[in-house]
Amino acid sequence: MPDNGGVGHFNILRGHLDGLGERGVSGVKVVGDFVPNYQQGLPSELAVATLFDPTTGVPLAVLDATMITAARTGAMTTVGARYLARRDSKVLAHAGARGTAWWNVTMLDDLLDLDEIRVTSRRPESREKFAAELSAELSTPVRVCATAEEAFDGADVLVEATRLTEPEPLLRTAAVRAGAFVVPYGTVSAVELDLLDVMDKVVVDDWREARSGRFGSLRRHVDSGRLSEDSLYAEIGEIVAGRKAGRETATERTLFWHRGLSLLDVAIAHLIYTRAQSTNTGTMLRFH
Repeated sequence: MPDNGGVGHFNILRGHLDGLGERGVSGVKVVGDFVPNYQQGLPSELAVATLFDPTTGVPLAVLDATMITAARTGAMTTVGARYLARRDSKVLAHAGARGTAWWNVTMLDDLLDLDEIRVTSRRPESREKFAAELSAELSTPVRVCATAEEAFDGADVLVEATRLTEPEPLLRTAAVRAGAFVVPYGTVSAVELDLLDVMDKVVVDDWREARSGRFGSLRRHVDSGRLSEDSLYAEIGEIVAGRKAGRETATERTLFWHRGLSLLDVAIAHLIYTRAQSTNTGTMLRFH
């Protein structure tokens, strides 16, 4: 890790997928996570992805993965909502205005017949700007909230995507009413330790990834044993594949924690790469 006074860190994700192209494809994504970047007019997360031929190691492509990271995250949130949220959910509350926020809100609005979108973030200028951008794109009314407590109170869908540097309970357990769908995925915990006590179903994208690393909104819950293989309801893939049920009643409280999978980054990067090839888009670089 760089000696930068703790202002940020890098995540390095790697993966290989068979069945893509003639020989499959391998890839690596490096994403920086630097909360103070807004002071320089930059996103907090900036990323680059590289694709490789797995039989020779020859680099195939270098891609800007900032959008890939944000869009993939929003898509995963929305896949969770498709199976775990009430389809008659009317109020979406979103805490955090970083790059993934746009994709979370716009995709959820496309999926659900919402009556209101509530947004908040720590800085007033950030939440006001985010709300203005959403209002210019969506027909659903967007309400700016000064606090997370105001945003989450009584909401049907609660998304916590904040940029804390130290744990702080922004999404309180008492705000989660019957029938709510909760998505906490901030880097540092912004939920109370008893949040899982009120949940009827807890779902993750991948249990192995949920147990790894020192970051994640439910890190304390895993480390303390409150979230374990026994208390976990399912991985989202099991639900999508029909091996386990998603939401079954209108009153269930459901939670989806997604850490992000490198295989999805590789798959999306490969899709962009093949489309660029077919349209002769991009710049060819000499490797040797």
